[in-house]
Amino acid sequence: MNLRRHPLFLWAIALLALALFARLGFWQLERAAEKRERLENVAAVLAARLPQSSAVIVDTGRAQAYDWVDLEGGFADGPMVLLDNQQLGGVAGVRAYRVFVSNEGARVLLDLGWVALPPDRTLPRLASDPARLRLSGLLLPPPGQGIDVGGPVAQPDGTLLATAIDLPTLRTALKQPTLAPRVFRPEPQSGFGFERDFDILPNTLPPERHLGYAVQWFGLAATVLITALLLTWRARRAAAHRNDRLLP
Repeated sequence: MNLRRHPLFLWAIALLALALFARLGFWQLERAAEKRERLENVAAVLAARLPQSSAVIVDTGRAQAYDWVDLEGGFADGPMVLLDNQQLGGVAGVRAYRVFVSNEGARVLLDLGWVALPPDRTLPRLASDPARLRLSGLLLPPPGQGIDVGGPVAQPDGTLLATAIDLPTLRTALKQPTLAPRVFRPEPQSGFGFERDFDILPNTLPPERHLGYAVQWFGLAATVLITALLLTWRARRAAAHRNDRLLP
């Protein structure tokens, strides 16, 4: 098909591509704004470190919020959950979780922290459980699921290896009657032998990267528009030139 003779077809393709690229650009801007807001919310909570009522642990209305809490209790019977494919400083590892039961009876998945995996991928073991613990830390939504290739898989040592923290699935796998809608990450100095901080965006893109991708998508949209305008101008110029040659 000669696009010079079908300008409407050319513009239909151009407008479809422009709309697609623009939508992707706006989506990246939305993701950047969302993550920026999350970082600001966490910064405010960490700056204040004002303990909230233990009732917020099971509050489904705050499933996507961040709260500072003080907890006292102990680990529930059951295996450790290891979230696979976690990187820290470019090193591959896993993030470990255990179910923690507060004195009030709330059951929450406790984020023990990150540990590197050796070349043979020998999974870590948790030291003997303290009888009772008093912990302060952050209640936060579970990490983004990414690509979940299936439910948690039991390992020979009894631990569960998971590719995503899907709380309803884990509640069933861990045989827990309930499980809070958020995870609990204690202060780094709380121990457990794992590396832990309050970075809420590990293994995911920061807002700046989303902004960069948005600029790229908008750049592609602008390129499509400029190309369509240029081809239309050249087609009209060529048509005018042919008409001039046909004149007596």
